[in-house]
Amino acid sequence: MSKLSHGRLGHPRTCDQITVQADQLATHLKDADLSTPVPSCPGWTVNQLVRHLGHGYRWAETTVRTRAAAPPPDTAMRDLSAYAGEDPAVLAPWLRESAAGLTDALREAGPDAPVWAPLPGETSGFFARRFAHESLVHRADAALALGIDFTVLDEAVAVDAVDEWMELGTHPLQLQFFPEKRELLGRGSTLRFRATDAAPAAGADWLVDLRGDALAWRRTGDDPGAPDVTVSGPLTELILTLYRRRPPGTPTTEVTGDTALLAFWLDRNGFG
Repeated sequence: MSKLSHGRLGHPRTCDQITVQADQLATHLKDADLSTPVPSCPGWTVNQLVRHLGHGYRWAETTVRTRAAAPPPDTAMRDLSAYAGEDPAVLAPWLRESAAGLTDALREAGPDAPVWAPLPGETSGFFARRFAHESLVHRADAALALGIDFTVLDEAVAVDAVDEWMELGTHPLQLQFFPEKRELLGRGSTLRFRATDAAPAAGADWLVDLRGDALAWRRTGDDPGAPDVTVSGPLTELILTLYRRRPPGTPTTEVTGDTALLAFWLDRNGFG
């Protein structure tokens, strides 16, 4: 079975991103109205979003520290109905503490510790990379809900966020977990996502290939054909588009080619 990579950041830096992103999200909470709805997470307020992420950190910390052979209970990060009217001055330190606990556990374990993970064969490194980028995207959710500017300033972090999205979205088990994704195959189509603000060496140019009997992606430079649809824009905007946090084409991305194909593909590739 295919294994995900540990990414381009390396394990220590990937672990650091959990606390970096959590700290930035916590900063957004200062003087914020935590009852503000989060449009990109329907049914949640900012209060509930933060509790979901923080309980996720604690769930993953337990998984890694105990070298769990099966997933621990995750009710705390799923049932958020009790969270309302909390004080940002209490919630922000709790989020930072939750992130620090997971980061410490992951640093101690290293990237290759055997532990249960949602995908067979994965190790502790899976949780480092997943929660680094989960933190980034949920920071975006909070920022967009509160009207705060969201930008990923670290190019390597942004590129790795897209790489991980591509790896997860084309994992062979996707077709078992979500049989409806087979509708994407056999169309003889490709989709390109091109960052306009990245250095050439970053390789921030991705091609999704739907021409075979499996979901696939690669760097666009490795494919000589012309894509059926191209999305071009800054790295931050590509992340928001791929995670369906912002519609393609707005405000600073450009879509050329088969827009119906893009919409069809995005509709069947939502997660996170």
